[in-house]
Amino acid sequence: MQLCKARRATGTSKVGIVSEGLVRFLRSEGSSGPKTLSDFLHADDPAALVAAHLDTSDPGVPLDRVQLLPPLDEQEVWAAGVTYKRSREARERESAGAARFYDLVYNAERPELFFKATPRRVVGPGGVVRIRKDSRWSVPEPELALVVSPRMKIVGYTIANDMSSRDIEGENPLYLPQAKVYDGSCSLGPVITLAGELPLPERATIRLTIARRSTVVFDGSTTLSAMKRSFEDLVSWLGRENRFPDGVILLTGTGIVPPDDFTLEIGDEIAIEITDIGALRNRVE
Repeated sequence: MQLCKARRATGTSKVGIVSEGLVRFLRSEGSSGPKTLSDFLHADDPAALVAAHLDTSDPGVPLDRVQLLPPLDEQEVWAAGVTYKRSREARERESAGAARFYDLVYNAERPELFFKATPRRVVGPGGVVRIRKDSRWSVPEPELALVVSPRMKIVGYTIANDMSSRDIEGENPLYLPQAKVYDGSCSLGPVITLAGELPLPERATIRLTIARRSTVVFDGSTTLSAMKRSFEDLVSWLGRENRFPDGVILLTGTGIVPPDDFTLEIGDEIAIEITDIGALRNRVE
């Protein structure tokens, strides 16, 4: 089952279920009934609550007639780093002076976790992601994102683009917040696949495609089985000494890194596909 947050032609946004190219909006009855995406996701049984509020007589609206919004409400967005060997190797190259630290993080019990975005900084499917004007080396980082409830339970999965300024972080690892956190630095979507409906890691593929003036300039893929850490381990560490009353989105790191001579340009089209979730597409400005 896949949930979305969409804006209708009337301008209002509602929660819907996506199936076979259609969006069927959920009812929100009464003052105490579920109204937001979080209300459904944070329920004891999200699938049952969705089924109870689905109008079976609704024929649905074609996806191309609604605007899909980022699938979050008031959640903070956090991220994990150096969870794939490929990411560790890339970060060691971009910052020779700090290479040892990235190797230590990859092998340490404690993961690298950092704050990524507030809801205002997140864009949705078809939206515009940004590269910093003061960066010479910018790349997208395709990642599986965990949707986590206030009880620190994984309730769903979505696709994330963790935009990164590699030269800024490489200059000094202490510049990580500037390399990672800025307006339009994160994209999420297009839907949330409920927990329990993702394939086994070895069968779940992540693919990144970047097109420039209609020509593919990068194409790479990996599988979730290449991750060093488990989802549960990352969530456990994030929840230490931290409460998330609105829930939280946790990006799980990237295993796809374009070559060192590649940088994004204005107008590039980024597509990230993950098995049984869909495709997240954004344009660069």
